[in-house]
Amino acid sequence: MSWNQQLVKISNKARILQTIKGEAPISRADLSIQLGLAKGTVSSLVNELIDEKMCYEMGPGKSSGGRRPVMLLFNERAGYSIGIDLGVNYILGVLCDLSGNIVIETMKPMNNMEYGETLKTIKEVIKTLAASSPESHYGVVGIGIGVPGIVSGDGQNILLAPNLGWKNVNLKQDIADEFNLPVIIENEANAGACGEKHFGAGKEYDHVIYVSAGIGLGVGFILEGSLYRGANGFSGEMGHMIIDINGNKCNCGSVGCWELYASEQALLNGAKELSLFDQEEPLSLETLCKLASDHEEIRDLFKNIGKYLGIGINNIINIFNPQQIIIGNRLSIAEEWLLPSIREVVESHTLKQSAPNLQINFADLKSYSTAVGISTFVTEDFLKSDVGENLASRLKG
Repeated sequence: MSWNQQLVKISNKARILQTIKGEAPISRADLSIQLGLAKGTVSSLVNELIDEKMCYEMGPGKSSGGRRPVMLLFNERAGYSIGIDLGVNYILGVLCDLSGNIVIETMKPMNNMEYGETLKTIKEVIKTLAASSPESHYGVVGIGIGVPGIVSGDGQNILLAPNLGWKNVNLKQDIADEFNLPVIIENEANAGACGEKHFGAGKEYDHVIYVSAGIGLGVGFILEGSLYRGANGFSGEMGHMIIDINGNKCNCGSVGCWELYASEQALLNGAKELSLFDQEEPLSLETLCKLASDHEEIRDLFKNIGKYLGIGINNIINIFNPQQIIIGNRLSIAEEWLLPSIREVVESHTLKQSAPNLQINFADLKSYSTAVGISTFVTEDFLKSDVGENLASRLKG
């Protein structure tokens, strides 16, 4: 078989697997019709996928006049991926099956984000998840880490993570050396955008802007159904767009950045100034959400944060004209207190041409968007490479 024929076969096999994954239960005959492939080709490649434990047969489906067809299902438990959301004050880890369902999760609060200490904790989280992974044919297929910073175009280095105090660190290599598994490093807002697009609030839309609102702010763009990274892969750093040229100094080195006024950190800073709280008392977003219904001062604090979120979101809408804005990460748990003031700003400032049918939603996955999204990157990489590797080994044999 020529190399071109091999490539066509690998491509067809991948298309069949993705169709089974997305549309199961489905029959071989329907695969043939949908993909425009010969029945014999479909049957042969499906049999290979069954041998490789990537799909399996279930009972017969409905008949359209002849013999009832055997239906195929994707084997989502053939392997598992690990997704890590590296926050500024926490590390969230999830173990997902190949369909993105969370099987196990673990959370580690962090006070010290010094690189060596953080790396140690990330490794501990990965070991915990891997050790708890259910038995499967492929085991843990890879590790993904969403980071709040700028990642090099090749995914090798974290060039700058201002809120972590990191610059030019090779987290990917450090994790790969420890676990000998494929590792993907991605900006956390990009990962969150993909998590919501695949499994959350963005499933119905092709032009989605995901605002990751945690200690800092980041933005992920889904444009025409695909993740937009920019010319050099650095798009989405809109937490550092200037909204006050005479504002406070930001960790990025600039002044007046959006995240100084509209982030979880801005909320906590404002809460410290309220007479309701002892200066020594540790504050959390969860505490403020619980107390907001009884304290007007806290509701006003949320309203102010929502106003500044709305200002930045208004700018994004006027630039990109999206179908949907999704607000995710930590501040998504405060939807009740933030949404009214966000809507008020957007409705009064957004260009009318951009406003019709615009959806403003909070993340369906809440604080899990990034962890699930980055695990999906790992799964997709595994499915593509596994199909190719298994077929190449068969052809060599």
